[in-house]
Formats: sequence, structure tokens, C-alpha cells
Amino acid sequence: MKVVKRLGTVVLSIVLWIVILVAALYAFTTMATRDNQNVANILGYTPLVVKSDSMAPTFSAGDLIFIKKCDTSALEEGDIICFHTIIENEYALNTHRIKSIETVGDARSYTTVGDNNNGVADLHVISDGDIVGKYIGHLQGVGRVMDFLSSSTGFLIVIVLPMLLFFIYQVYHLIMISIRLKKAVAVETAREVEAAKMQAMNGAAMPQGRAGVKPNAESAADVKQNAAPVNTDMMQNTEAAPVNANQTSAPAVSAKTEAQCAKEEAQTALAEAQKIREEAEAIKARAEAEAALAEAKRLREEAEAMKAQAQAELEKAKQETTKEATKAGAAETVQADGSGEDKKA
Repeated sequence: MKVVKRLGTVVLSIVLWIVILVAALYAFTTMATRDNQNVANILGYTPLVVKSDSMAPTFSAGDLIFIKKCDTSALEEGDIICFHTIIENEYALNTHRIKSIETVGDARSYTTVGDNNNGVADLHVISDGDIVGKYIGHLQGVGRVMDFLSSSTGFLIVIVLPMLLFFIYQVYHLIMISIRLKKAVAVETAREVEAAKMQAMNGAAMPQGRAGVKPNAESAADVKQNAAPVNTDMMQNTEAAPVNANQTSAPAVSAKTEAQCAKEEAQTALAEAQKIREEAEAIKARAEAEAALAEAKRLREEAEAMKAQAQAELEKAKQETTKEATKAGAAETVQADGSGEDKKA
């Protein structure tokens, strides 16, 4: 499967480079003939598409010819040159063979003819300033590819579509790399957590293991007290015993040191686990505090909105009370005026 993927990547890269080269050649050949006065070139070389069979069989319509910038004073009769001219009242680049050269002072004029024009010379005589360069070779049929690329369909199929597919492939490739990276980070994190747990468990188990050694030591002392007496010869032979005891005590010291190191590592792991736990609790408390703050803010906004609404209703009630009081006062005034008139009558 990996071999197939690598082969597909290589093939895709080759196709992409071919597309890029073809696109570059197409763009250059298009720019080369866009300007009526200047012809583009790369290091003095210009590719052009042949449009007619006037130079057959040297080269024909549909071929891609290459023109090299040259010193016009070195041109001779029989050389094939590319030059600016007028064909059917329109500007054009023409590539024909030099039939004759005329020199008047420092100026030179050239009469050209097509190999397939039955010896009939071109109408316009050209000068040094009209010459673009000298023909050096051609690629048969490649010009038709350039013509196809110049069409909308060809440009879409050969250039736009492959580049679009390559762009999609690159986006997919980046997404897959991101997914693999995330998986690798998750696996590494899980391994570190598991290793920390194992260290903590081993550190917790070590003190219990050391406490279990004491009964064996006490039983060994009992055995020593209950042992039968030995003769003096055996006592003499055991005078060298301290050396052997010192030798056998070294592994015990080493084991004790290893146990102490393991205990210290376990304590360190437990301290780290405790620190992580405290950080998690702090983050949780902070999140809860932020949530409570957001809730308080929301309640405050609701209270302010209710307060504003109550104030608006109070103002409205005051206005209505004022209007009613004004109406009642007006009615009392009218009634008082009526009673006064009755008394006068």
C-alpha cells in the first residue's frame, strides 16, 4: 500500500511539472506576439507558432519554431529570419528565407521569399530594424498544442483542471497530516499519564514490601537463639566470619539504596500528580467562577431592564394621574361658576 501511495505521488508530481512547463510555454508564446513592436524572449530565444505552409517542407503550419536574436550584419542570403511585416493590411510576424541583400551606405535592405511560394518574393522589403532574429530549429506539431491551449476548452482541461486537482490533493494531504499529528500527540500524552500512574502505584507498594521483611528477620533471630552449641573448632573457623559478613552486607545496602531511590521517585510522582490535581481543581473553580460571574451579569442586566420598565410605567402613571387631576380641577371650576350664577339670579 505504501509503495502504491509513493508511486501515485511521484506520478502526480511529474504530471504537475509537465502542466507547469506547458502553461509557462503557453504564457510565453502568448506574450511573445502580444506587443506589435517588441517580441518577448528568454535569453535571446523566442518560440513562435507557424500559421501557414509558406515555408514547407522546412517547417509547416502547426509547428513550433525557435528564433534567436542575432546580429543583422552577420546575416547572409539563404538564412531564414523572423521579421515584422504587413500581411493583408495587418501587422504580423513572418518567417521567410533571405533571397537577396542590398547595401546602401551603412543601411541594408532584405528581400525575402517563402520556400513554398514558387520563388515569388514578398511584397515588402525589410530593413535591419524589422528583423526579430534568426531561425534555429523547430518542433513538429507542437504548435497545434499551443493553439489548443489558447482556446477556452484547452486552457480549462490542460491547465486549470490539473492545477485544481493538485490543489485539492494538497489540502487533503495537509488535513491528513494534521489528523496524524493530533493522534500522535494524544497517544504520547496517554503513555505519559500511564507511566505516571505506574510510578505512583510502584511507589505506594514499596513501603508495604519493606514492612513485610521484619517478621522474617525476627524469625531468623529466634532460630539463632535456639540453635545448638557448636565445638571450639567451629568457633575458630568462624573467626574469619566478619569478612564474609561484610561481603554479604553489600547487596543489602545496594537493595536499600535502590528502595530509597524508588521511594523518592514515587514521592516525586505523587507530588506531581497532586500538583496536576490542584491545577485541575483551580481551573474548574475558575470556570465555575466565570460561569457564576456571567450568570450574575445576566441577572443584573435583567434587573436593570425591569427597573427601567418600572420607571417607565411609573412615569406613565404619574402623567395619567396629573391629567386626571387637571380634568377634575377643571370640572370643579366649571361647577363653581355655575353655582355662582344661580345665586346671582
